[in-house]
Amino acid sequence: MRALPIALCTALAVSGCSNFLPSAGPTTRAVAEGADIQTDQGLLARYEIIDVDPTVVEALRGRPLDSLLASFGDRRPSVEPLIGIGDTVSVTIWEASSGGLFSGALTTDRFTAGSKQALIPPQVVARDGTIMVPYAGRVRVAGRRAIDVQTQIEAELAGKAIEPQVIVNVVLPTSTAVTVTGEVTAGARIPLSTKGDRLLDVIASAGGVRAPVSETFVRLSRGPTTATVPLTAVVSNPRENIYLRPGDTLTLVRDPQTFMATGATAANYEIPFTGEGITLAQAIAKAGGLADFQADPAGVFLFRFEPSSLVRRLRPGSPLLAAPQVPVVYRLNLRDPNSLFVTQAFRMRNRDVIYVSNAPFTDVQKVLSAFSTVTGPLSAGASIYGAVR
Repeated sequence: MRALPIALCTALAVSGCSNFLPSAGPTTRAVAEGADIQTDQGLLARYEIIDVDPTVVEALRGRPLDSLLASFGDRRPSVEPLIGIGDTVSVTIWEASSGGLFSGALTTDRFTAGSKQALIPPQVVARDGTIMVPYAGRVRVAGRRAIDVQTQIEAELAGKAIEPQVIVNVVLPTSTAVTVTGEVTAGARIPLSTKGDRLLDVIASAGGVRAPVSETFVRLSRGPTTATVPLTAVVSNPRENIYLRPGDTLTLVRDPQTFMATGATAANYEIPFTGEGITLAQAIAKAGGLADFQADPAGVFLFRFEPSSLVRRLRPGSPLLAAPQVPVVYRLNLRDPNSLFVTQAFRMRNRDVIYVSNAPFTDVQKVLSAFSTVTGPLSAGASIYGAVR
């Protein structure tokens, strides 16, 4: 009978040396103490630990996100676009009667007049911004409206042709196109229409999205500025469906939204959202919940990088605010019934890490298991020896 008290005392003594026991991660106490460790190994050697409550959840709702509207505005392009270098332009010239520079001669049929028009073959606007028009020479068209070019050509041909009338048409408006690539059915350079095209219009012109909408991100580059937003944000918020501008580059990127669960949970692996977004309560359920005989309900943590602007609202005096992204550990105590409501309002983000620490008595169980492994054969041998005697 003395063996059990001795074993328990030994287990309790050894459990204090938890650093020497096998474990899936740090204890609840170790995570809490790690936020206060002073180190000179860089910002990633420290983190902020924040207890999740309704105030924190409300602050996270205002977390700054990329916005196409905020980054680029939503100004409709010019109603009448300008001709640009690289555009393909055609010129058609009419004369008032036959027998002129561009009109054909009368035919023998007295009821049929000769042709009174001439179509100049389409030309690509040269690097100097001009095209060639017979009897008018090199005409500058780049940076001008088609109607202004028509008026100039008519003036150049006046006195040479018979009351010339000119129509200038941009056959292939390369300079007013946007480049669409990535997860679209048919990536291409798509010319913008005169009325103006919004982002979803251009995606539709490219054949639509190949990947699921919930896994697709829109990356728009305009000049030196690039912004990335979920496609679901553009679909659900019409203000994000902005007008595109000539020269924009639109890339659709597939990035499945996932989180990682580790520690004392039923599942320890990377888990997809399988939807537009999930809450912390749903994420814990997807991970199979907490392991009944292993988890510490007061030691549920979520690891995430947050922008310093958000951390400043929650921890104004944090020494980590110098970095643009701050490592944050959100702590949740599931022993508190109110925390179940908080988890339903806490939104998960891509690449979040959920960690559940072991309960303190788990270390005692490990020691007892190891002790029984060692003492089991000895006890059996002693029993056999006693029976023989």
